[in-house]
Amino acid sequence: MDKAVSPMFSYVVAFIVAVVVLSAAIISIYQFHTLSSPSTTNTTTSSGPTKITLPVISSNKTVVISLVALSSASTFNLNGTSFGQMTIYVPAGYNLEVKFTNQESLQHNLILVMNNTATPNAADLASDGKILLYVGTTSSAYTLQGLSSGQTAVGVYGPIAPGTYWLACGISGHAESGMWVNLVASQNVTTPYAVE
Repeated sequence: MDKAVSPMFSYVVAFIVAVVVLSAAIISIYQFHTLSSPSTTNTTTSSGPTKITLPVISSNKTVVISLVALSSASTFNLNGTSFGQMTIYVPAGYNLEVKFTNQESLQHNLILVMNNTATPNAADLASDGKILLYVGTTSSAYTLQGLSSGQTAVGVYGPIAPGTYWLACGISGHAESGMWVNLVASQNVTTPYAVE
């Protein structure tokens, strides 16, 4: 003979299930924001951040920037960094020669964006600023197409005006997922360098 379940017991079970589901949702949202947002604190090792001097072609004042989507790092990386962990500093008024290599199995490209937001937050980066250079893609295909694994492309832009920029993958959602670095052009920079 089956015993009837009291309505109070059903309410208690339903309440406990709702609390567990709500808690899991809150934890998931927190983890998503923690993992997908750039850190606002600077973490350094005992040796501090890595500073890399960039090569310059002095005859035409061109800074040579080489970026690689590494297969040994997260899917959405540039030189192993994500979410703007790398900043490149160049002298304002110089030209940029940007070499991009894709080692990933996914297609990636690289675009130079004069940004008007702190971080990429739109699937189409044209919504976050003005696109100035396309490397490994075209102005009509940058949200969909890029270089296949093992391919390299080079683009030249300049002279670059003082300001803040991104070098980012233009394929929809890739920059939002972390595939971007900062670029700062300043009159105060005399020797170009990158900090990771």
